[in-house]
Amino acid sequence: MLEKTRITGFADEIHTDIRIQVKLLQELGIKFLEFRSANGKNVAEYTLEEAAELKKFLRANSIKVSAIGSPVGKIMITEDFEPHFETYKKVVEIAKLMETPYIRIFSFFIPEGEDPEKYQDEVFARMKRLIDYAKGQNLILLHENEKDIYGDTASRCFNLFEKFYGEHFKCAFDFANFVQCRQDTLKAFELLKPYVEYVHIKDAVFKTGEVVPAGEGDGNVRDLLSRLEEEGYAGYLSLEPHLAEFAALKTLEKNVMQRTLTDGEAAYTIAFHALMKILKQG
Repeated sequence: MLEKTRITGFADEIHTDIRIQVKLLQELGIKFLEFRSANGKNVAEYTLEEAAELKKFLRANSIKVSAIGSPVGKIMITEDFEPHFETYKKVVEIAKLMETPYIRIFSFFIPEGEDPEKYQDEVFARMKRLIDYAKGQNLILLHENEKDIYGDTASRCFNLFEKFYGEHFKCAFDFANFVQCRQDTLKAFELLKPYVEYVHIKDAVFKTGEVVPAGEGDGNVRDLLSRLEEEGYAGYLSLEPHLAEFAALKTLEKNVMQRTLTDGEAAYTIAFHALMKILKQG
């Protein structure tokens, strides 16, 4: 299944140390990572000089950056946007340096208990500025459905894509986040499939919201990967395990490789093998 796709992921969930991240990626045969943080530092905090050094290290180890897992749009909609936009511009330069067209973004946290629709105009105004700037830099913004932001539900994600979808604004589909927002992922996918450009591999359980290995929750991961294959999807499948606090992690077999694994390494390895099991079974 999905033989043309490429496996990538948030390697900072393996360990803070980029050397340990890369070591496990190589052991698993993964040639990409989604750069969110390395050496305990978020991508938005990197200088261009530091990013250049990181790229040099990754290149020496035959690892490429699939996307920038940026924190752009992960502020309150009521916060001042201008300082955040300056951070965004720096992230754009890092994306270009890393030679990836993709930057993962969000559509702003909504004050607790308030109707997200109340802030739609402001969300749209900010998104337009982000997208217009990306267009000028020939980059693609990937909107991720994240809990408590404007675009946390499928319908509001649809509102964003209906308004802005195009060459520089597309969808990063996250199974677990929809589950945790009480969304049916099958219905969400049906609504958003024309816009899907990138996929986060993460599953969760409706009842508790707990993140579990792909295929073991209520995200319909197996079914939707089959649907993606039918749609001709040939993009990235990005591991975002979130399993280090997984309640059953301690009871899972850790000796899946020839050495002892830390929790982060074990969680990432488990997530990788869960995905590969689905892909191989078709």
